[in-house]
This record gives sequence, structure tokens and C-alpha cells, in this order.
Amino acid sequence: MQGQSAHPDPGSGRAGGAGRHPVCLHRVAQPGGGRVSGSVDRLLDVGPGAGGPADGPAGWGAMATAAGEFRLRPVRILADLGLLTRWMNDPEVAEFWELAGPSAVTEQHLRHQLDGDGRSLPCLGLLDDTPMSYWEVYRADLDPLAAHYPARPHDTGLHLLLGPAASRGRGLGTTLLTALTDRLLRERPHCERVVAEPDVRNRRSVRAFRRAGFRLAAELDLPDKRAALMVRDRIPHPA
Repeated sequence: MQGQSAHPDPGSGRAGGAGRHPVCLHRVAQPGGGRVSGSVDRLLDVGPGAGGPADGPAGWGAMATAAGEFRLRPVRILADLGLLTRWMNDPEVAEFWELAGPSAVTEQHLRHQLDGDGRSLPCLGLLDDTPMSYWEVYRADLDPLAAHYPARPHDTGLHLLLGPAASRGRGLGTTLLTALTDRLLRERPHCERVVAEPDVRNRRSVRAFRRAGFRLAAELDLPDKRAALMVRDRIPHPA
């Protein structure tokens, strides 16, 4: 299962880049929302319950799942770059992440977040201490994505990919998404919604989000893709 980066290269024309086109919302009614005020709160230091250091992914601890003990840790470029580059060059991953190429391509993508303003944190997902997935946990309300849907303060976004091919196609994405979203909503009480925007063609990803309790809130026409806006509400949305 693959997602797509929240922070593309501004010159690449991918979602959030310069010169993006107006976005249309299709078919599914949106809840009330509106533009978020000009906050510059970081993901990791906006205070207790909203993302302070102990509230960030590294401080959330291990999550027990049917597949094993799952946890996130922030990416360490020196230790993790080779592994992540191999995953990004897997054709199944590259189709949606568009980061295939030499290690410099992956490194630039990671440094854009690690050296940025703290609104997005790239993480390695470990299952029973074995690295097997890559995640981005980001402030969706402060991301370029917020221009494309009625964002609410503290909306938190997720992107992920399962690295080893053997990890895909057996429900593991749903298991990990469920555990992480449960933990995120518990640790960040100011966050009322978790969102994601996989490519609508990525049926495996959309299905995993649905099975993890997300609903299809809208379809977004982004410059580089048509995206399924998936939303999991803290309080279940009426059917």
C-alpha cells in the first residue's frame, strides 16, 4: 500500500507545488470547515496534547497489534537512507510516490521535512523491531493540502508505504493504520480528524483506509492526481 508525499518538490508540479490548478470537490458533501488561521504551530512543539515532544510519534510508544508490536521512530538519514531508497525504487511504490532514482532523490525528500518548519515528520515503521514501512505524520491544516478541502485546526495527515513486497496485500496496512490512528487520536486530544489523500487509482490503499475506519469525504482534482480524501473522525460521522 502506498500513499503520496505531503511535501513534494515545489518545482515538480506535484500536489502542493507551484502553479497548482483550482481543485474541485466531487459527489460527497463536505462538513463545515473553512480556512485555518495563520498559525505556524509545529507538529512536535505546540504544547501538551497538541504535539509537544512527548506527544510526537517517537513518544507514543509501542502499539500491540495482531501482527506484532508496532512503533514509529523518526527517520535517521545516515542509518535509513539506503533502505528507503530501495523501497522508493520498487516499481509498485514508485508509481505513486514518484521518488525513484539515486539516493540523493530520497535524501532531498527527507531533508525537506527534517530541515523544515516541523509540520511534517518522516518516520520508519517497525514491526517487532524490524523496519517494514515508511510514514509521514503531518499537520494537514498547515500543509498545502489545506487549500483543497475545508481544513480544521489540528487536522493531522498520514502518508505511508509498506516497504517489503511480502508485507503488501494481506491486510497489514489496515492493521497498522487502525493502531496508529487510535494512538494518534488518544495522544493528540486537540486533533478531531485524521486525513489522507491517496490516488483514487490506488485501490489497495483506499480500501485499507476504509477498513481502518476512514470514510471517503470527497474526491479532489489535484494537478498531479485525482485523490480520495479519506477522513477518520474522532466522533464517528453519521452514515
